[in-house]
Amino acid sequence: MFLERFIHYIQHEKRYSAHTVTAYQNDLEQFFAFLSQTPELELTEITHHHIRNWIVELMNDDRSARTVNRKIATLRKYFKFLVQEKLIEANPASRVQTPKISKQLPVVVEDEKLSKMLDGEDIFTPDFKGMRDKLVIELLFGTGIRLAELLGIKETDYNSYEGTIKVLGKRNKERLVPVNTQLKALLADYIGLKKSEIFNNKSLTLIVTNKGADAYPKLIYLIVHKYLSGISTQDKKSPHVLRHTFATTLLNKGADLNAIKELLGHASLSATQVYTHNSVERLKSIYKLAHPKA
Repeated sequence: MFLERFIHYIQHEKRYSAHTVTAYQNDLEQFFAFLSQTPELELTEITHHHIRNWIVELMNDDRSARTVNRKIATLRKYFKFLVQEKLIEANPASRVQTPKISKQLPVVVEDEKLSKMLDGEDIFTPDFKGMRDKLVIELLFGTGIRLAELLGIKETDYNSYEGTIKVLGKRNKERLVPVNTQLKALLADYIGLKKSEIFNNKSLTLIVTNKGADAYPKLIYLIVHKYLSGISTQDKKSPHVLRHTFATTLLNKGADLNAIKELLGHASLSATQVYTHNSVERLKSIYKLAHPKA
């Protein structure tokens, strides 16, 4: 149902990230699989009733409201494209209401524990793997970049003189993120060690596997989960937790919200304001501990 045409559109004209394109494609393939239960259904015959029935099936499969909302957003984008291409007259997904999402605070780890782990002498092995793992944690916590942004960094994106790294964010928007003195020293040591390793393929990508190939998402997840498990008992131990911790730490230390927005690469301030809730909760806990009337 014009899936390839739509994917080409969001990939080359809208310039969505590879991760977003894959998510859109998976969502649409799942929807088409659901529609295949209705034989000989034409594209112009799809209504909001079909979409609602799919949503019911997703909810019955215990899909979260957040996941369902993302899939609805995918369908709205897809059908909007079909309207623009004059393949259908109206967008059936526009008549579908999204499930309400309960507000959840971003999951973070204690920055003191994280700093202590990174400064520990017996946590990371002195070989290439250990230094690579430490750099992954330091970059995610020290710059707040996303997983996809981390994987896309080339050695040439790092400017040691300026102390900045160029990252490619969502919608292919470039931004510069500063690196602290400790991270600069680690980057210099890592790049030097990486060049001395005897790899069959000399990748220009900054973060690579033990064999020198470009790093991949699951590897980063495994690295982050391994080291966060040593300092945190919470269930969620993903790279995004370190991004949340970066933003929350800056806010708690008095950083300007607009500056945090620019560092994170958010398109709007509303996306950054979620971290103010963490800060308020922290203030409440301090108040309860310190005030005699609390």
